[in-house]
Amino acid sequence: MNTTATLKELQQLKLTGMASHYEGILSLASHQQPDSHTLLAQLTQAELQSRSQQKTTMLLKLSKIRFGSTLEDIKCSTTRNLFPEQLQALSDGNYIHRTENVLITGPTGSGKSFLACALGNQACMLGMKTYYANMNRLSEKIMLARMDGTFVKLLNQFGKVSLLILDDFGLQPLDQNTRLALLQILEDRYGEKSTMLVSQLPIAKWHEAIGEPTLADAIMDRITSSAHRIELKGESLRKRTTKTP
Repeated sequence: MNTTATLKELQQLKLTGMASHYEGILSLASHQQPDSHTLLAQLTQAELQSRSQQKTTMLLKLSKIRFGSTLEDIKCSTTRNLFPEQLQALSDGNYIHRTENVLITGPTGSGKSFLACALGNQACMLGMKTYYANMNRLSEKIMLARMDGTFVKLLNQFGKVSLLILDDFGLQPLDQNTRLALLQILEDRYGEKSTMLVSQLPIAKWHEAIGEPTLADAIMDRITSSAHRIELKGESLRKRTTKTP
């Protein structure tokens, strides 16, 4: 049996997981190598793991998530008004399958974006397409898409994302084009996909921040329906990490 040719053929077929594992087995002494049935099972498992890792890497890259935070990095405490039960309820990603939204609020430096990114990274690791956008950048994308005629394409792209994370919601006033686009995005996703909004403003002030009462009613109705709410509290985490001169 020409093992070198077999290894090269696995690589040509782009079965990289199998090829890597097979190469490792070939380095073992003959009496240490598994029988044919065990070898086949091991190669199959290695290829599945390799493809899963490749998919996760691709999803993380496409997500544009700001921080590489994980749920293990999140510190729960009564001071922060964040509890393990809340993270546990979101860790398995079933809220995305149930098309439930997540609303994260809190003062500057409370770790809102860090938490949102951790949940986004978790969704990617669970194999779900995720996209992170700052609201200011989203407004720019909407404006450019309207100018170059790709607005419908942009809406379709957002519609295919399992979890859409919109950060810094309400930080700056929304113009009419952004309000209308946001309503369309949320309408397309309502009952189909999950959306996560992150804001310094308490939810009670979002209606006012959106600006136009009729559109605000429609947007809030689609945002708050079936939503998990996390209201972070406490002093800025950035202050805690600042060293005294």
